[in-house]
Amino acid sequence: MPTLEPVTATPISEFNPALIDALRTDLTATDYTVQGVRDAVGDVAADALDREQWVPALAAARGSSSAAATLLRLFQLGDEPTRAVVDSALPTLRAEGLEALGLAAAAGGGAGDAVRATCDLSPYSAQDESGDVDWWIASDPSEIARRGALPTDYVLGVGGASRTLAQLTVRDQRGSVLDVGTGCGIQALHASRHATRVVATDIDARALRYAGLNAALAGVELDLREGSMFEPVAGELFDLVVSNPPFVITPRGAGAGAVGEFTYRDGGAAGDDVVSGFVRSVGDVLAPGGVAQLLGNWEHRRGQDWEERVASWLPDGLDGWVVQRELLDPAQYAELWLRDGGLTPDRDRARYETAYLAWLDDLASRDVEAIGFGFVTVRRPPSGTAGERAWHRVEEITGTVQQPLGAVVSSVLGAVEDVRGLSADELLGRRWQVAGDVTEERFHEPGQPQPSVMVLRAGGGLGRTIQADTGLAAFVGASDGELTGLQIVGALAALLEVDASALAAELAPQVRGLAIDGLLLPVA
Repeated sequence: MPTLEPVTATPISEFNPALIDALRTDLTATDYTVQGVRDAVGDVAADALDREQWVPALAAARGSSSAAATLLRLFQLGDEPTRAVVDSALPTLRAEGLEALGLAAAAGGGAGDAVRATCDLSPYSAQDESGDVDWWIASDPSEIARRGALPTDYVLGVGGASRTLAQLTVRDQRGSVLDVGTGCGIQALHASRHATRVVATDIDARALRYAGLNAALAGVELDLREGSMFEPVAGELFDLVVSNPPFVITPRGAGAGAVGEFTYRDGGAAGDDVVSGFVRSVGDVLAPGGVAQLLGNWEHRRGQDWEERVASWLPDGLDGWVVQRELLDPAQYAELWLRDGGLTPDRDRARYETAYLAWLDDLASRDVEAIGFGFVTVRRPPSGTAGERAWHRVEEITGTVQQPLGAVVSSVLGAVEDVRGLSADELLGRRWQVAGDVTEERFHEPGQPQPSVMVLRAGGGLGRTIQADTGLAAFVGASDGELTGLQIVGALAALLEVDASALAAELAPQVRGLAIDGLLLPVA
C-alpha cells in the first residue's frame, strides 16, 4: 500500500443543500451503516478495527466490491481508491460532489486518479430513550487514517464518553436544550429528537461546521453559536443542558508543551477547574425544572475526602447528584491521555517521556492520589428554589449498569421531588410496593439459623445493592401495596417487641432512600 502522510485538518466548506441530499441518498443506498460495514469486511476484521487495528479491515475492504467497503476505505482507513471506484460507490454525488463539499480531494494534492478523504465520515448507530437511531457523523480524520498522532485542533467524532452521555441523558420532552461544547454535534442530534429547540455551542468554529454538516445530513435544525461555555447564551434559560466538556486534567507546568493542548479535551484551566466551574455556574442557565447533565474528571487529593470536595461544587438550592464510575492512579491517567493523543514511545520516545513526567509532576503538585471519572446531574426544582431541602448525593457506582440510563435518572429526579419535604409520618402514611426487579439475598454463617447479612438488589438501572437489617428487610417484604407503611411498622414493632415510634424514626430515612432509588414504589 502507499505510504500515507499525516492528513492536514481541513475546514468543512459551506455545504450545498443539493449536494447534502445527494450524499444522504447515496449513503442510504449503499447500506453504509455499522452493521453494513461489518457485513462487508467480516466479523474478524470488524472486531480488529474496534480495537483500532486497521490492517485486517483494509485488506478485507480492498478485496470487496461493495460500496460500503469502498466508503470504509475512503473515510475511515485513510486509503486512496480511484475516482471511478468512488463514483461507483456514490453514483449520485460522485467524487466531484465530495470535493465540492470539502469532504475529499485528489490524493497528493494533484489532479491524479486517486481520491483521498479530508474528513472521517462514519456510520453511527445507537439506542436512546426515544428509540433507535442511525446517522452518519463527520469529524476530523482519525489516527488510523493519518497513520500518526493527532493535531491539537482535532475535532473528535463519537467516542466512548459521547456514547456514555447519550445513554444517561434524560429523554422526556423538553422545550429548549443547550449542548455546551458540542464538538461534532452528537449530543445535539440526540436532543433534537425530544426538544422543540436545540442550541449548540463550541469554542471551535471548525467543530461547529462539522456539527452543521452532521445536522444537515440528519435533516435536523440546530442553533449553532461560537463561544466558550455559557457565554453565547448569556441571559437565556434552558430545560435541559448537556455537556461532554473538555474535562481532561492537563499539565500546566514544565514539560506541558510536550503534551499539547487539544481543543476537544483541554479547557485551558488547571486541575479539575473546568468541571467544578461548570457545575457551580450551570444553575444560571437552568429554567425551573431544568436538568443539567455532564461528564467529568475530579481529583482525589491526599488528606481530603473526595466526596466532600466534589459535593462542595453543587449549587445551593439546586438538586445535585454525582456518580463516580471509574478511578485511575496518576500513572494510569497519564498513559490513557498520552495514548488518546497518539503520543507513544515508539513514535517519539523523548517527547513521550517528557510529557509523561509533566503529567506526574502536575498531579503531584496538588497531592493528587487518583482521578475519578463519572457523571454529574444538577436540577433546578420545578417549584423554584428547594432551599434547605435541596437533595445532594455523591457516590461511587462501579458495577455493570443497564443502558440506557436516561429513564433511571428521570425516575430518580421524579422520586426526589415526590418525597421532598414529606415528614416521617407522611412518608410512612403511604402504601408502598416493591419494584418488580428487586430481589433479596440472605447470607448465613454455617450452623446459624438467622442470616448474618441481608441484601436488597435491584436488577435493572444502576444495579443497586442495599444491605438491610431485620427491620428494613421485613418492611420491604411486607410492602405489597395493601398496608400503609405505618401499619407495617406497627405490626413489626409488636413482632420485634420494640417501640413503634423509634422503629418508624429508624425506618423513615431508609424508606425515603429506597423510594428515591426506585426499589420501593408508591401506590396511589
